[in-house]
Amino acid sequence: MSPGSFDPVDEFDRQTRTLIDKGYPAMTGLSAQALGELVDPLRAHVVDRAREMRPPTPARVPFVLVVTRKLVPTHRTITVTELGGRPGFADFDDADLERFEAIDGVDVPDREVYLVFDIERGPDTRNVAPRDAMPMITERGRSPLTIEEGIALVTQFPETLEKNNCFSLLASRCGDKRVPALWISKKAPKLGWCWNGNPHTWLGSASCAGRAG
Repeated sequence: MSPGSFDPVDEFDRQTRTLIDKGYPAMTGLSAQALGELVDPLRAHVVDRAREMRPPTPARVPFVLVVTRKLVPTHRTITVTELGGRPGFADFDDADLERFEAIDGVDVPDREVYLVFDIERGPDTRNVAPRDAMPMITERGRSPLTIEEGIALVTQFPETLEKNNCFSLLASRCGDKRVPALWISKKAPKLGWCWNGNPHTWLGSASCAGRAG
């Protein structure tokens, strides 16, 4: 896609349609129209930032619509991600997964749906342990991603999940040394975890420039 062909407002509409096509109305208990009405006020944030946006690539995307667990439990949203028709899955039981919450210092909008801007999967943090990647991210004025944001990214842009280019989600923790991450397993998206002190050559730490709700 060339820069001239990218229209952020069209992309916003595409992401809204993707949520509807992926079955979010049924999962939320809302009609497709009601879900669209819930999402639509966020359009203004995209319009305000449109001039600074660039077309999405596998490594970096301009924005993503995030549906939070206020509407749909995380163990359900991971199942509508897919690669080559293979649905995503979680290496957590449902109750354990819901224990992971945004860490202190990460300002997540208190909304059912919000936007996250300028997301990258962290190529400079591959083979860097999560505990060491965190200061690298914050020193750049960026914020690590939560589980919900990572799932939203792969839902809208499955091409961001590539062999040797997968990513940890440092902004969601549950009080132990586990750090959630998204990678490819059995040719499908997998939400799993790695230890905070362990580096992996194929795993970076995803981040964003900001959020709006």
